[in-house]
Amino acid sequence: MQEARFWESLEDQKVHCHLCAHECQIDPGKRGICRVRENRDGTLYSLVYGKIISENIDPIEKKPLYHFLPGSSSYSIGTVGCNFQCLHCQNYEISQYPRLHEGEIIGLPRSPEDIVAAALENQSASISYTYTEPTIFLEFAQDTARLARAQGLRNVFVSNGFMTEPSAKALAEVIDADNVDLKSFRDEHYRKVCKARLQPVLDTIVRLKQLGVWVEITTLVIPGLNDSTEELTDIAQFIKGVGVGVPWHVSAFYPIYKMLDRPPTPVATLLKAREIGLKAGLRYVYTGNIPGKGGESTFCYACGALLIDRLGLHILRYDLKDGKCSKCQAEIDGVWK
Repeated sequence: MQEARFWESLEDQKVHCHLCAHECQIDPGKRGICRVRENRDGTLYSLVYGKIISENIDPIEKKPLYHFLPGSSSYSIGTVGCNFQCLHCQNYEISQYPRLHEGEIIGLPRSPEDIVAAALENQSASISYTYTEPTIFLEFAQDTARLARAQGLRNVFVSNGFMTEPSAKALAEVIDADNVDLKSFRDEHYRKVCKARLQPVLDTIVRLKQLGVWVEITTLVIPGLNDSTEELTDIAQFIKGVGVGVPWHVSAFYPIYKMLDRPPTPVATLLKAREIGLKAGLRYVYTGNIPGKGGESTFCYACGALLIDRLGLHILRYDLKDGKCSKCQAEIDGVWK
């Protein structure tokens, strides 16, 4: 157990947590919405600091990050807990673990030094904070990321973006890339499906980009919920406003957890979403979870040359030199070294 950061004391031993946009005010003996931050006698503690529930070596493409050190490995970690309650969470067994198990916190003990050493031993180029929402274990991520940078490693978040301005600014000081889930462009969707709100996510995306973090965005396209041409166009226009070089991943939904009443996303829907993004002026739009159906590879926005040929998580061809198209020398947005 570790004293938390991003909080302040209130009257009667209450605390106000400023870590995420829920801005929980927590009574003594109670926890925040994430279920992993607890007020003990007027002090807020992180219950998941150094308690790792998932620890793997992943290709960076799995995050998904397509324009950040492609072909490299990322040492990936996560804890239990989440500040969202998504009805379709694919990792609900761990993200909702405290909520489903009467507040129990589980995980193997790991120090920041342990994680960095394991990443180096396994020749990973980066450490990814992922699997559940990494914002809820930001203290551990911060400490690990600082050590990682000192050893020449990069740091990656895979997040829902539901942060406050102070926590986003602190995050930007220690990470290099973030793939942010933009689950919908409708606040009603966020409230009903995720028990959250849209605007803080939009604010975080803009803020991280302005602070120099490499940002890619993923939207899980769910039939009948966020797959209309109008909404997909709204998302594409928003991303364009952040930057035409921000990659957008449109991924297929599969029924899971509490959302079993929807069919899997048709391939045609993802291809339509990709075309909407490209038509809006985005340089890079990728389809996810449908290997071999088109939309996985990177093309030069200037001359159309095939630069990175992908099949699933595998790179079949890489034709970039110093971050430039080998044919027309256009600079391709991303982090390539």
